[in-house]
Amino acid sequence: MTVSSSIAEVVPQSLCAREPRVPADRLVAEMVPPPRFDAVRFDTYVPDPKQPSQTEAVNVLSGFAAGLGGATATGSGRKRWFGGKKKPNAPTGPRGVYLDGGYGVGKTHLLASLWHATPAAPEQKAFGTFVELTNLVGALGFQQTVQTLSGHRLLCIDEFELDDPGDTVLVSSLLSRLVDAGVALAATSNTLPGKLGEGRFAAADFLREIQGLSAHFLPLRIDGDDYRHRGLPAAPAPYDDEQVTKTAYATEGASLDEFPALLDHLARIHPSRYGALTEGVDAVCLTEMQPVADQSTALRLVVLADRLYDREVPVLASGLPFDQLFSEEMLNGGYRKKYFRAISRLTALARDAKGLVAQ
Repeated sequence: MTVSSSIAEVVPQSLCAREPRVPADRLVAEMVPPPRFDAVRFDTYVPDPKQPSQTEAVNVLSGFAAGLGGATATGSGRKRWFGGKKKPNAPTGPRGVYLDGGYGVGKTHLLASLWHATPAAPEQKAFGTFVELTNLVGALGFQQTVQTLSGHRLLCIDEFELDDPGDTVLVSSLLSRLVDAGVALAATSNTLPGKLGEGRFAAADFLREIQGLSAHFLPLRIDGDDYRHRGLPAAPAPYDDEQVTKTAYATEGASLDEFPALLDHLARIHPSRYGALTEGVDAVCLTEMQPVADQSTALRLVVLADRLYDREVPVLASGLPFDQLFSEEMLNGGYRKKYFRAISRLTALARDAKGLVAQ
């Protein structure tokens, strides 16, 4: 496509040309809140006055963070995380908090705020997504991961949704070992811990693992509407291919890819490396947006949308609007909350990209 000479041209990058490799030591070092949530705190969270559960969540999490002030993960697992000294022979209750709620109610904001509020050095607390945690185990091995994280005061796990029974057993075993070592846990998801995996796998072993995992958490339900679009104008309609291409050539640090080719490329990269895939990219430009053909591809797109949102990377696209990427069957299925979250986040990033459009 010919690009107007009136635009100061830069050669856009291509995500499809990237094959990131992430060393194991970097995986551990990067277990901190992503850029979008680097500055968030409890006092920057704005509860909806119509949803008392949001205010309650802030209060409970603030108390939870304060209770970690004297906690030291020593392997004894004897610290009482919600404050105060544990009485002799007192029953051991949940040593973690679990934020359950729909997309866009601020769960990741609150989880990152907990990480920031916990009185411990950054190297004594870890923050990552579920897929990043499972990838860490793959990179380090189970025993080394236990040893690495056992010295932490807090482990925060975002997007905790179990899609695979193997991952369920793996993470359940890991968290049980960390709890025994005295590590406090916090997690977010769209499903209460006792309901994880329900409707996907019904094997007795799977359900037994879920029951054991849920015992580690105090569930906190957070109700509310999607804050990302509260009082904001509608997202811009998709642009045409020429506008997207011209914008990519006029924007420093932009990438330019055809959407179908990008989906094919994502299949060749582990989802835990999608963050590295977008490193150094200041805007993502996509042409030929079209319906996603199958669930595996759709779930990979969800992860990419999450990583772009975490890194505040605007997305400019041509073709179908984002709310038409997933089929009705997908939007009514077991992963529907993931897909709606992806639509919400991509729409917010499209709104951010509006000022970049080359005329």
